Amino acid sequence: MARNRIQFQKGLSEALFLALYGNEEQCRSLVVAWRWQEGFRCPKCGGQEHCIVGPRRLFQCNACRRQTSPMAGTIFNSTKLPLTVWFRAMYLVTQTKQGISSIELGRRLGVTQTTAWKIKTKLAEVMRAVGDEEKLAGRIEMDDAYLGAERSGGKHGRGSPGKKPIIVAVQTDEKGRPRRIKLRRIARFKRRRVKSLTKRIIMPGSTIVTDVINAFAVLRTPAARTSASRRAAAGRRPSTQHSSG
Repeated sequence: MARNRIQFQKGLSEALFLALYGNEEQCRSLVVAWRWQEGFRCPKCGGQEHCIVGPRRLFQCNACRRQTSPMAGTIFNSTKLPLTVWFRAMYLVTQTKQGISSIELGRRLGVTQTTAWKIKTKLAEVMRAVGDEEKLAGRIEMDDAYLGAERSGGKHGRGSPGKKPIIVAVQTDEKGRPRRIKLRRIARFKRRRVKSLTKRIIMPGSTIVTDVINAFAVLRTPAARTSASRRAAAGRRPSTQHSSG
């Protein structure tokens, strides 16, 4: 049996991680490089000439004397923890496929559970914010789904009580293999809500593949609606594709 390439993909070993991010100076240099990719620029006057001052090693602009910390405005702002702790937390959170609890994270980092929980929460929020900024593009498969416990004696499937509706959008490659995914809660599967959500998470011009439920009809062109109706009437797979506007 062939190996699952996703399951056996090569990760970042602990030895390599320590070589790249093992001390405070390495981590600080990376933060500076990430923040000012084209070199330091004063946030007040835009000047580039600067010097490093004080025990906190602040960047001081030679023109206006404004002092700026490379940590200001980042997830590390006002932190009292060494950057090595933050970087190791990022490594543990992203390299563990089954996830890691705040208790275990605290043990591994040598901090309290409360501190580990705060670190983990901040990292999750940053990853969510970055993910929200990047829209899906290309070929997108969309479908409806429901989350929640089953209630005995109630309606099954769509519209069942106690379940929260969500939209699942998966960006695939030319062979239909998944590359990126977005899950969004939606109050109701109404056409205008689906259209509004699609504009927020999918780039215009993308090819969207959906089934033929009424909520997705708003995304289709007139030709796509006719084709979908014919396929459903003929008993074929009830799906259609169209371009987002």
